[in-house]
Amino acid sequence: MEKRKFSGKTKEDAIQMAKEELQEVEENLLIREVESTKGGLFKSKKVEIEVIEKREVVKGIKDYLIDILKTMGYTVNIEIKNKDSVPKYIIFSDNDALLIGKNGKNLKALSLIVSGYLNKELGKNFKFIIDVNEYKEKREQSLERLAKRVAREVRNTKIEAKMDSMNSYERRIIHNALTNFKGVYTESEGEEPNRYVVVKPKEEKKEEQVEDE
Repeated sequence: MEKRKFSGKTKEDAIQMAKEELQEVEENLLIREVESTKGGLFKSKKVEIEVIEKREVVKGIKDYLIDILKTMGYTVNIEIKNKDSVPKYIIFSDNDALLIGKNGKNLKALSLIVSGYLNKELGKNFKFIIDVNEYKEKREQSLERLAKRVAREVRNTKIEAKMDSMNSYERRIIHNALTNFKGVYTESEGEEPNRYVVVKPKEEKKEEQVEDE
């Protein structure tokens, strides 16, 4: 990822210089202030920024992933899609199951490695998604179907249901799927790594009758 430095009397001046030279709008740039010098008797104030184009970061993540996976012995192909303006890297490998790991454990570890690399390179967080052969999307759809099936049972029987233990990502999918589901609500219980979601029946509020005096 190519980093460029620009300086000006103010941060705004430096950003304007970056936009003009790179021919990019500010929203397509990652900007970090690296130095600020106060003005004195014989020198003027100066602000220096470091700029990376977002498209460079998107490409850099793909290159980094390919290098890591090749080192691990995988043969891979990676496609990049956008999901709500967040780059999504879909990996197709010669051993998807091993790359994903049990309950997505290896896939999560890979995401953490990339996050660490980006924090070091950028000095800030950068949102991205890594998936293997649409595993996450298929898993999300499966969990949503499961959540609604359990919710229907809870609503009909009025008996709460304890789901299997899940990681925070999977629990969030369950909560989101049932946010507007009538007749039930969800709570997370237990301690990590065995924390789970409980689907509970929601008591219907009886309308208060107002008697005429």
